[in-house]
Amino acid sequence: MTERLNSAQPYALGLFRIVVGLVFALHGAASIFGILGGAAGTNGGTLDSGTWPGWYAAVIQVVAGTLVTLGLGTRAAAFLASGSMAYAYFKVHAPIGLGPSENGGEPAALFSWAFLLLVFTGSGAFGLDRLFARRAATRSRPAAEKTPVAA
Repeated sequence: MTERLNSAQPYALGLFRIVVGLVFALHGAASIFGILGGAAGTNGGTLDSGTWPGWYAAVIQVVAGTLVTLGLGTRAAAFLASGSMAYAYFKVHAPIGLGPSENGGEPAALFSWAFLLLVFTGSGAFGLDRLFARRAATRSRPAAEKTPVAA
């Protein structure tokens, strides 16, 4: 049983990356474009362009979330996303109260830790990072290794 679970790990990680990245990107898109209920506290509206820190956070959410979803530059995008959510937790939520359930910071805390995990694990399966790395490895092999030798 453990061997089966271990062999499925890259696929589970890839699906985790896709879901977390997509939810993050959609959260930012809601704030910028007013879709899916719009920005929190705006009755379905959008954040004013350039307002600190919400609008910038939403841009980071859309860009980093999309990159993580695609598995493109996963570690760097996840690092940026994790940091932005840590900032949101400590600057916006923590002053309200100590615990995440008390201060409304549960999503920020969970996103921060989920993205930090992706910084260390990488994209897993289904990521463009893996595809590009595989292509680069194939191109860098000497010609003798690329052509099969008849025995």
